[in-house]
Amino acid sequence: MNLIGIIFLLISVTVGSIFKNRLNAYAKTRLLANWSGAEIAAKMLSEYRIEHVKITCTRGHLTDHYNPLTQTVNLSEQVYYGKNAAAAAIAAHECGHAVQHAQGYAFLRFRSAMVPVLSATTRFMPWAIMLGISLIHTTLIPLTLGIALFALTTLFSFISLPVEFDASRRALAWMDSQGVVTSQEHQMAKNALWWAAMTYVVAALGALAQLLHLINILGSKKR
Repeated sequence: MNLIGIIFLLISVTVGSIFKNRLNAYAKTRLLANWSGAEIAAKMLSEYRIEHVKITCTRGHLTDHYNPLTQTVNLSEQVYYGKNAAAAAIAAHECGHAVQHAQGYAFLRFRSAMVPVLSATTRFMPWAIMLGISLIHTTLIPLTLGIALFALTTLFSFISLPVEFDASRRALAWMDSQGVVTSQEHQMAKNALWWAAMTYVVAALGALAQLLHLINILGSKKR
């Protein structure tokens, strides 16, 4: 791993650690409304008249996600049953993605369309880059291909940013309008979602830095 990769790895670990610590802290604050994550998700979907999306409970920690293919809001056990600020934030955020899907949010459509392509890309990209670097004095074709594939994953990382920020915005706005959280709970939920978003920002910037590093290697061999 090069120096750029090490730097962003350290930043990523730090941001991820802060995010988890905030979640653990906010999970100790019971909501005054006393609603679980599952109840909040159900209420938010109902308010937006999204009746075809199912809410499921999944195993694992931080496994919460919205699946546009199966149209399911999948909440981890801590969020599904949790009645705290952290659970409320995550449940509403994932429902924010369901609202995006229902309303045809452009960035979500674009990101979803890229998923099948990326599933194939990520299998071949590391091999193409490693082969390209090992053969760089013989041919630049494998490295060029690897960089092109890596560029797609980097684009995906940046497309994810407006999707995640918008879902959090929708979640916080809805919770306020429905009186799901108090002003103090709102700040906790907002802070938790902000640090969650920062994990995506760091990942995107790290991918961009690595892409530029690879392009620089390729460019130096062409000169």
